Amino acid sequence: MTRVKLSVSHGENINRVDRTEEPILFGTWRVQAQTCENYGQLNRTGCDCPTGFGGPTCSELACGGNIFQGSQRPLTSTSSGFANLTSSGCSCQSGWTGTACNVCTSANACQNAANGLGNSASSLTGDDNDGLNHTLVCNTSPKVWASSQMSCSVNNPTLQSLYPLSSTLNIIRTLNPSLSPIPNVTSFGSAGSLFAQLFYEGEEQFYCEADSCTQDTNNWTCQNLACVCRTNTTFCGGVPQTNLTGTIDTLSGTLEIDCGDIDNSTQQATCGFKQSTIDSLFGSSGLVLNGCSFGECLSQSVLDSNSTNSATSSTTGSTRASLGGGVIAGLAVVGGLLLAAVLFLLLGWFVQRRARRSGHDLKGSGNVAVKWSNVSYVVQTSTNNLWKKRSSSGYSDDKVILDSVSGHVLPGQMMAILGPSGAGKTTLVEILAGKHKSGSILGHVEFPSTSQPNPRIGFVPQQDVLPPTLTVYEALLFAARLHVEKRSRVDAIMQKLGIDSLRDTRIGDNTNGRARGISGGEMRRVSIGLELIASPDVLILDEPTSGLDSVSAARVANVLRSIAHDASAPTAVIASIHQPSSQLYQSFDTILVLSHGHALYSGPGSFAPVDYLAGTGAAPSYQQGYNVADYLLEVASDPPLALLQSQSQSRHTTSREQEEKPKRELLGRSKYATTFLTQLEYLSGREWKILKRDKTLFITHFVVAAVLGVFCGGLYFKINTTIAGFQSRVGCLFFLGALISFSSLSALYNIVEIRPLFLRERSAFYYSPTAWLLSRFLFDVIPLRLVPTIVVSTMYVSSSVLVSLSLTQWANFSTYWMAGLAPDAAHFFKFLFILVLFTLALTLFNFLLGTLFRNGGIAILLSALTALYQMTYAGFFVHLDSIPPVLRWLQWLCPLKYCLEALSVNEVGSGLMIQDTLQGVPVDVSAALIMNLLFGFGENNYYRDVLVLFAFIAGFGLSVIGVVWVRVREQR
Repeated sequence: MTRVKLSVSHGENINRVDRTEEPILFGTWRVQAQTCENYGQLNRTGCDCPTGFGGPTCSELACGGNIFQGSQRPLTSTSSGFANLTSSGCSCQSGWTGTACNVCTSANACQNAANGLGNSASSLTGDDNDGLNHTLVCNTSPKVWASSQMSCSVNNPTLQSLYPLSSTLNIIRTLNPSLSPIPNVTSFGSAGSLFAQLFYEGEEQFYCEADSCTQDTNNWTCQNLACVCRTNTTFCGGVPQTNLTGTIDTLSGTLEIDCGDIDNSTQQATCGFKQSTIDSLFGSSGLVLNGCSFGECLSQSVLDSNSTNSATSSTTGSTRASLGGGVIAGLAVVGGLLLAAVLFLLLGWFVQRRARRSGHDLKGSGNVAVKWSNVSYVVQTSTNNLWKKRSSSGYSDDKVILDSVSGHVLPGQMMAILGPSGAGKTTLVEILAGKHKSGSILGHVEFPSTSQPNPRIGFVPQQDVLPPTLTVYEALLFAARLHVEKRSRVDAIMQKLGIDSLRDTRIGDNTNGRARGISGGEMRRVSIGLELIASPDVLILDEPTSGLDSVSAARVANVLRSIAHDASAPTAVIASIHQPSSQLYQSFDTILVLSHGHALYSGPGSFAPVDYLAGTGAAPSYQQGYNVADYLLEVASDPPLALLQSQSQSRHTTSREQEEKPKRELLGRSKYATTFLTQLEYLSGREWKILKRDKTLFITHFVVAAVLGVFCGGLYFKINTTIAGFQSRVGCLFFLGALISFSSLSALYNIVEIRPLFLRERSAFYYSPTAWLLSRFLFDVIPLRLVPTIVVSTMYVSSSVLVSLSLTQWANFSTYWMAGLAPDAAHFFKFLFILVLFTLALTLFNFLLGTLFRNGGIAILLSALTALYQMTYAGFFVHLDSIPPVLRWLQWLCPLKYCLEALSVNEVGSGLMIQDTLQGVPVDVSAALIMNLLFGFGENNYYRDVLVLFAFIAGFGLSVIGVVWVRVREQR
């Protein structure tokens, strides 16, 4: 039994019966089953039918007459077809037109129809003494005042290829039925309702209704659309090959009637019948209705009064797509994050100003000693911690690098740590400097001082890691600014180190055949100067003379001696020395000799070590005139067993209680000297100088983008609107996304290249990792990512400009416009916005790989493989729905998929229509339908894709910050 919708009040008023086949018992009433089509309303005797329909079931169409006649109008069966003029003589009266002759065309037609009612006509004119004009007029504009009839022709090439005869659509729109001349006769339905019927060659095919309608000028927006396909009509089963019943019966949601202005010459307009399913078939303009005629009879007083303003409500516009709750929430989150970033910058600016006003006093004062006792360092060589067996002296599988080494240096003294290769010199100075070590440290290190509770330790590594594009002065000034020092401090340090003549000379890089700058000895003095800028209380150096000639080594030694013996701030200086000359050896005040991790001697320099070793009786005799340093190294290279045993016994008997005491780890500086915003300011300044002086990468990116812009624009020049053309259109968008994926590899290389400099400066507490990441990101993204992205997608330079590498002349062409993509500004900027988001996401992803892997080759390999994975799951090479379920989920981890989908949705959202011919059948459908069929993209996913790309950016960004803070640090 077919279901029936009933609404009963006091057992009498029964509304809206759709269909039924049997009597239904409802309370104490028995209603004889009856069908009311076209959403007619059931009464006791039959059906109250929409205007222009009649018969027992509202299935017969009016033939002639006018809408004032109501149920008395002549009818013709819709099964026999209907037209305004037929051979049977069924035609509209003068002044009436449209399907069922419902549309008035003149005021006389309305007035004459009302006069034809006889005595009842007086009820339409009202009281002539009320001062209102009750003359009936005909409103022929698309705007509705009371209840308007409209009749349109449906001309769509695809629809006509299936159904070649004429199709018309009749629509009844009711806004305020009380203003109609005869409510429920000249109007139908409640306020804000809509009824529509489609006819094919005079035969009704289906009918629809909607409610909650609102009006905005000439546009109507209604909710709760429902349609019924009439069985066995041409559209609905009469032609089995093209049965539309399933599609029509499932139409639902929002319906829009979007009409343009009236053509004054024809008094007709073009409208759009728009609904989501219809839009996906026929484009964003919906089902286009041509030659629409409008007409409603109403009193002139209705037009003259302003009361209708309250009956007219505005809508959001027919072309504005509603956003889902999740999308709105996501956009709110993004907006909140951007606001938080702005507030953070404002807070940083306030803190920066306060810090500059208060000033800093971070200079060291010297007078700090260094004392260490029983320092041991053990490297665990076993990889299985569960099966390690500890012996009395430590882990059986571990390697002992240092074994209970003790010593001390007073302020104003300079100590040399001597020993052959592998003796543990570098390990000891790194432990004294508080560097992070991968092994286990035992023993005790302290810095006795009367004035410095937290002494500042300066450390100069064995390798000089300096910014090659900066000058000597700029490198030292950068360090001074981050340590809140004045320019005068830089000048004094340069003069003290003897490098003031190199003030404006670039440091350069002498490795890998790069541009040569200053010499090795000068680089070593610059490295020392970078530590002296912070006025350290203790200066520790790892082989400062390694790789230098005797003259350069002597200069470095003289600088260190002057620092140690500075009368105003005597400083303890400790340096590991590999093989000093006789002159260099004599410049040290104290000596520590290491042999295989053991301390053979610790005490005064000069000949004191020789006398000490001779006194033990275990060491070979010293020959007069021989270099003392060479003699000590010979003894340390192959020390007598008796000498090692005596040293070991002395250590264990004097300091056994301290053997297992953990070393207090020293961080050198407990905090950064400047605020976050100040760090960002100076880091950005250095990045800008580097970019200006080394334009190679920027120019390469720019030229590649320009050349590929020419190539892409020429390859996809003026793409047509066929199905194949649409596939090429998406291919153009895919090409741009793939280009960004591979060009972002240079971001990874930049991170790998600059990593050593960051490690040195971070260990010296120049700046926080977050400030460095932000400055690096800004000066990588803007010149190397965003500018080339804009160039490749919007413009390219002429060939003459490419040859000269000049940016002063531009050709008036662009990839975007050459390919014939959506021409309006809104869609162009939405297109560019997606590319920018995708660029940011890929740049941060490569930053993540560059920071996560120390081996640049591994990082580049993974980045390239990820780019190939993205191309596979982007949806261009393979339909996403055809991927096996076990692998289909990988598409959700593919940023290129969201980029390509958003670009494609933006393109079809411009109203792009596909016009093609398949096997002789013309096709004129929305590109959104073809997009979904070919690639599986959703036409409403643009803002969802924007949010997902934002999520990728946030995820990669937080991951990079976390990895840099945790993993990218000095590990010795």
